Amino acid sequence: MKIVITGALGHIGSRVARLLPSLFPKSETILIDDLTTQRYSSLFNLPAQGSYTFIEGNVLKLDLKSLFSGASAVLHLAALTDATRSFENREQVEHVNFTTSLRVAEACATVGAKMFLISSTSVYGTQENHVDENCTLDELKPQSPYAATKLKEEDMVRQKCSKEGLQGVILRFGTIFGISPGMRFHTAINKFCWQAVMGVPLTVWKTAYDQKRPYLDLTDAIRSIVFFLGSNQFDGRVYNVVTLNATVREVVDSIQAFIPSLEIEFVDSRIMNQLSYEVLTTRLDEENFIFQGDLQQGIKETISLLKQVTFHKSKNLGFQ
Repeated sequence: MKIVITGALGHIGSRVARLLPSLFPKSETILIDDLTTQRYSSLFNLPAQGSYTFIEGNVLKLDLKSLFSGASAVLHLAALTDATRSFENREQVEHVNFTTSLRVAEACATVGAKMFLISSTSVYGTQENHVDENCTLDELKPQSPYAATKLKEEDMVRQKCSKEGLQGVILRFGTIFGISPGMRFHTAINKFCWQAVMGVPLTVWKTAYDQKRPYLDLTDAIRSIVFFLGSNQFDGRVYNVVTLNATVREVVDSIQAFIPSLEIEFVDSRIMNQLSYEVLTTRLDEENFIFQGDLQQGIKETISLLKQVTFHKSKNLGFQ
């Protein structure tokens, strides 16, 4: 089995790549990344039993048909992913994210490779208490340019699946937490863990403290990818992938269990959704997929990893 991962050195890809050889023995993994985030360390200490090829390049420019030839599946992770910053570079996010997904979908359809489009539960903006994949269009109210572009990518993939023979699946991931070689700290739980260990106040959006939002343990994210690879269920449909729905208060309480001294600083944000809702995983539940992730354990592992180093945050250490 040949599997291609775009954006392979990031938070999700760097951990998926390490697990594939044990899950799919004798598989070949092609890692594509443009290294703009300089996560060189994601290539360190890859499993010896794996067969890896790394290609440094931009998905907007590479000859994807040649690279995908013979591939069983393409896990498309390459994207500009910071939702908050997408307000500042709206046109760039839309161009880069949509065009890369379009090029990947076209190449997959041409060579017969199956495609994972990784989307986001941030496409929801509902007035209902619960929402799932069968929601109405008026419940899809993306809260950022990043999320709005994800909806466009989803529609494009669905169209290609129904009309052009693409075999694809759309996974709407909750906000990721959990450790990996290429992990980032710009999303809620990981950012809070970093701030707590650094001894600085947790910056919390004023309107979000008691709103429920969907979160996804990285272990469950990978298990969902493996599930679809194993079941060969590339039906062009959307599947929510969410370990739990929790309020920011619940997340903060979980962190405080390990760092009792943490402080909170309430701030404004351009993403000021006043709504609180839970994202259900109806379609994966129907497939008897069992989520196994754990918020407390994920926070514990992240904090433990950070605590291996003693941090000192100082304006002036006296160096010239």
